[in-house]
Amino acid sequence: MQSMTSLVADVTAFVDDLAEAVGRLSGKGADAHRQEVLIEASNLVGSIIDSDGRQADTELDPFLDAIGPGLQPPLIVTASRLREGGMLDGRRTWLQSPSVLFDLLLRADVRDGERRSHRYYVGALRLAHLTAALDLVPSADEIAAIDRFRTMLLKAMDTAGINRPGQPQLPRTPPSAPGAPPAAAAAGDSEAPRVDVQLPPERSIDELMAELDELVGLDRVKAEVRRLTSLLHVQQLRHERGLPTIETSKHLVFSGNPGTGKTTVARLLSQIYRAVGVVSQGHLVETDRSKLVAGYVGQTALKTQQTLEAALGGMLLIDEAYALARGGENDFGREAIDTLVKFMEDHRDDLAIVAAGYTEEMNGFIDTNPGLKSRFTRTVHFADYTADELVAIFLKLGEKHRYHCSDDALAQVRHLIDAEPRTRGFGNARFVRNLFETAVSHQAMRVAPLTDPSDEQLTTFTAADIVPVDS
Repeated sequence: MQSMTSLVADVTAFVDDLAEAVGRLSGKGADAHRQEVLIEASNLVGSIIDSDGRQADTELDPFLDAIGPGLQPPLIVTASRLREGGMLDGRRTWLQSPSVLFDLLLRADVRDGERRSHRYYVGALRLAHLTAALDLVPSADEIAAIDRFRTMLLKAMDTAGINRPGQPQLPRTPPSAPGAPPAAAAAGDSEAPRVDVQLPPERSIDELMAELDELVGLDRVKAEVRRLTSLLHVQQLRHERGLPTIETSKHLVFSGNPGTGKTTVARLLSQIYRAVGVVSQGHLVETDRSKLVAGYVGQTALKTQQTLEAALGGMLLIDEAYALARGGENDFGREAIDTLVKFMEDHRDDLAIVAAGYTEEMNGFIDTNPGLKSRFTRTVHFADYTADELVAIFLKLGEKHRYHCSDDALAQVRHLIDAEPRTRGFGNARFVRNLFETAVSHQAMRVAPLTDPSDEQLTTFTAADIVPVDS
């Protein structure tokens, strides 16, 4: 009965909130619109239930309890009769395009600058996740349906020119605090590892997901993060309501070449984990073999333990993690792995670990220890950036630092990116950051002799400034 009660409360909250918003628009008051908003909730909850085709009693009973009595006429039937009657069959298609109600709110926002569509977005996604939480294990189809629904709403906001939930209405000023802005983050994983960290300010899930969306490229990575976030969110909702849950591993393997955004995504993911309640603090600690392995017996375990304790409440990112398994049976890296596995088991409720590195080597690393293989069950692959994406990263760096390219400079940027060999050592966004910093240096040397340079001269790259990195 607890799952029914919780769904009733959230359907009621959704109806109350949006009926009030629509009532203000129409001038008729909230009561005049409760029925149409309840039908909206019915469509949404029914669509998630139908998304995997199962329509189990554990889903239909709460649907009937939360939706049925308020409909006109009331829907008072059993779950089996509802299923046999096919009332929800095909309802999943409702998620494919903006509803009339959402479109109404969006158009009103465009007209008067309000953000009623954000209220819809937050309430609708909460209902969607609560519906998925009716199952002990949300199906992959349900999680995918929620992701498609979220993406559809955000694209509609983009088309209308409305900022996404979590995005400021004014142009964003890049912060200096932890949680780097998208432009800097997309330019690679260059921040130095540290153990002493300042906890990041608590941020909403909408703000964090908006920042994830803004990263250049990484489409498959973003989709995987959204699916994992939904799954963890659903399990957390069940836990809060005293419902049975299954343990979902928070530990991940990030595979891919250098400079593909692994650290950037880990930094965001650590804060997303806090926002959905699976870790308590949400900070990221970055490390590698040199900071875990000592040269003497017994010292490696202590060194590794200290690093792990610094990451408690957040996430530990181990760069080139496969290096721990090199050196044979007597190498102290094995001691670090053993300490790591034990600590993961002892602190499973408030720690996430990401092991990162080249794809082939990471596959071998996970196979070196049964404890690793059982805990790192999900791999997220970071593909190399395309040439267009690398150009976009260069331009984002320019926006952040107030530089822009002349047409010939932009053509030279693309030429140098296209000409760079895509060998194993290619740095992706790190290469672009180096290219940008080289351009800044050459532009400064060109402008410095000018007696009174204009703002345009101080902020413009020409083709002469865009030179190979080692020039």
